[in-house]
Amino acid sequence: MSVKYAYGYIRVSTHDQEEISPDSQEHLLRDYAAKNNIVILKIFTDLGISGRKANKRPGFQEMIGLAKGDDHPVDQILVWKFSRFARNQEESIVYKSLLKKQHNVDVVSVSEPLSDNPFGSLIERIIEWMDEYYSIRLSGEVYRGMKENALRGAYQARPPLGYKVVEHGKPPVIVPEEAKIVRTIFEKYTNEGMSFFDIARYLNSLGLKTSHGKPFERRSVEYIIQNPSYCGMIRWNRTENSTNRIKDKDEWIVTEGQQPAIISKELFESTQERFKATYKPVGKRPSSTYKHWLSGLLKCPDCGRTLTSTTMKRVNGEKYSYFSCYGYSKGKCKKPNGISSLVLEKEVLASIKEILDTKDIVYELREYQPTEQFDERKAITEQLESLTGKEERIKASYREGIDTLEEYKANKAIIQKERESFEQQLKELKKAAHKSDQDPADSMLQKVRSVYDILISNNYTYVQKNEALKQIIDKIIYDRKNDSLKIFFFLYR
Repeated sequence: MSVKYAYGYIRVSTHDQEEISPDSQEHLLRDYAAKNNIVILKIFTDLGISGRKANKRPGFQEMIGLAKGDDHPVDQILVWKFSRFARNQEESIVYKSLLKKQHNVDVVSVSEPLSDNPFGSLIERIIEWMDEYYSIRLSGEVYRGMKENALRGAYQARPPLGYKVVEHGKPPVIVPEEAKIVRTIFEKYTNEGMSFFDIARYLNSLGLKTSHGKPFERRSVEYIIQNPSYCGMIRWNRTENSTNRIKDKDEWIVTEGQQPAIISKELFESTQERFKATYKPVGKRPSSTYKHWLSGLLKCPDCGRTLTSTTMKRVNGEKYSYFSCYGYSKGKCKKPNGISSLVLEKEVLASIKEILDTKDIVYELREYQPTEQFDERKAITEQLESLTGKEERIKASYREGIDTLEEYKANKAIIQKERESFEQQLKELKKAAHKSDQDPADSMLQKVRSVYDILISNNYTYVQKNEALKQIIDKIIYDRKNDSLKIFFFLYR
């Protein structure tokens, strides 16, 4: 009898009580190989993995890839039972046909011998049908068991950031250092009003990682703030395992869990309220990603696409932005319509100033008021608080002899003037808030005035200026050819 070469394949799924151990399977494969003059080159394993989906089994995929090699490394693949190879008949037939017809490799069950005739093939198909039926039935039983466990509050998934499993079968416990990250995320989002993007960037700046050891992304922060596990609840059956599709909410199971809570239910509920109410314009980028305070607002006069910015340098080293049509760069617009921020800034500020002087403004009145908008009062208050730090620095400079008494007094006067300006702005905002019956046009002009004050001040960042503009301006179109600028204002009722 000529020598044949084979790969062995062992699979064990954790929920199957009718299986034998990996060691026992390997012993049976080697015993069969010794009796039939077969040399096993390598044994591949998938432990604790279902056989219903071949692409979920790395050991299986590696074995198939090698068996298909041009050097024809093996003649057979040995398994304890055909069910180890696959429990999905369609996949079983596909892989067996691929191996046999294209590479002359047979799949052999050492415990289910078949005859080399049509009856043997028929019996093999019957075995596969039975295995698939068993798998489906077992899947239903496992589902029912997991559902019962979920209703009892048992944790059955991989614990999220902030938790770890110490003892199998017991609820996960809190990981203190990770729990701090979770609390920070909820606090930043709910109490400080930060966006998912900015929270992720903040966490990454501190070198913090997700439960998978990766940097935070917008979606990872969004997942955390929606996970009721953190307030001591259990959420089960939310997604489809095979596609990761989110199921209808009436299919979910949400109940009291057995794990300790990291945050209060009150904080979690407040977070969900903000998440549901938050205004999320489709396709809009966060202001924090923009390079200029006009970014995202400028549109091409020919195709209507957004003008994107590129940072440039003047001869003296001064940086500025150059805006150009995104469509033109992709060959979708016939004209470049580029313009420098040095020109555009002056044009926009002059146009807004003219509106304030003439009190003549055209705007769109909108019905829906977004909840997540630029907080002018908060921004001004932050500027007031920063003045305290400035005062401390000029005092230190005077004490150390760096500044003279005259310089100290002059700097102090500048800070006091800034303080009075900010306090006046706060007073005006409070007055506007009390005028519930204010004429929309007056309200619009008041908002434009507040934003204009922010734009001409050096105390605000590009991000703050951009966010302020987006509360009153939908888009800006500058037609360089005709030297015309049009600003599209809007006001929420």
